[in-house]
Amino acid sequence: MPHAVTVRHNFETAHRIPHLAGKCENLHGHSWWAEITVTAAELAAGTVVEFGTFKRELRAWIDTHLDHGTMLGPGDPLLPVLRAERCKVFEVEGWPTVENVAALLADVAGDVLTDLVRAPGAYVSRVHLAETHVNAATWEAPTIPAGAVA
Repeated sequence: MPHAVTVRHNFETAHRIPHLAGKCENLHGHSWWAEITVTAAELAAGTVVEFGTFKRELRAWIDTHLDHGTMLGPGDPLLPVLRAERCKVFEVEGWPTVENVAALLADVAGDVLTDLVRAPGAYVSRVHLAETHVNAATWEAPTIPAGAVA
């Protein structure tokens, strides 16, 4: 039976999605809530991963790169303007949609997890990211078919 742990963190970040028609093409901010889940088939020393270190490193990355900053897509004309003003800007591959940011946080959490003591086979299985109380996206690890080599 698999075991899972989830770390929650919130951060304040602006973004814009100029290629979508509507109000999201304007620069605006949200109070984002992230839930990052790590799953393992078996526990090691009673844990999936040590919460303290995982939380600290994951939250440090989010706070350093995203919190109280702006997320923009590649080629956004605001990138050079905000950088010239020494604003905190993070360039998101694709565009900073809630779906792409959830996938970004899955990659970051996976990188953090690789350097930590964890249960054998522990992996980032899910990221749920809410940009508002009513809008959210969920990234889930791809299912590996039986018999496939991971």
